[in-house]
Amino acid sequence: MKHSLKFILALALPAAAFGAEVKVIANSSVSADSVSADELKRIFLATASSLGGSHVEPVLEKGGATHEAFLKEYVGKTDAALVTYYRSLVFTGKASMPKQLGSDAEVAAYVAKTKGAIGYVAAATEAPDVKVLAIK
Repeated sequence: MKHSLKFILALALPAAAFGAEVKVIANSSVSADSVSADELKRIFLATASSLGGSHVEPVLEKGGATHEAFLKEYVGKTDAALVTYYRSLVFTGKASMPKQLGSDAEVAAYVAKTKGAIGYVAAATEAPDVKVLAIK
């Protein structure tokens, strides 16, 4: 019986090797309970600054599996491409660099205390003081 290489790899590698599960979180001041993938992309590319009538500010992680998974799935850019994109916005005066934090815990804490903040963390991250947004 022949097994496909993908099946064998799936048995041999942990789930994290295939990409991190991500959840989108927002400060309780954000009125929306859900966000579309397109809205999420616009917020994190600074072409939209509101969600459900609430002003929002994106918060990024500095790197890691969660950051890479979020960028790939929802923003469509690599970390290097996103940095270049934001630098061009800053240079032309169209936007400022978003807040960047070093860990899921830092993002969750910042989002919890900052009005309008929206960010992402690994799905397993405990974040009791924030709103988890459904992605539609």
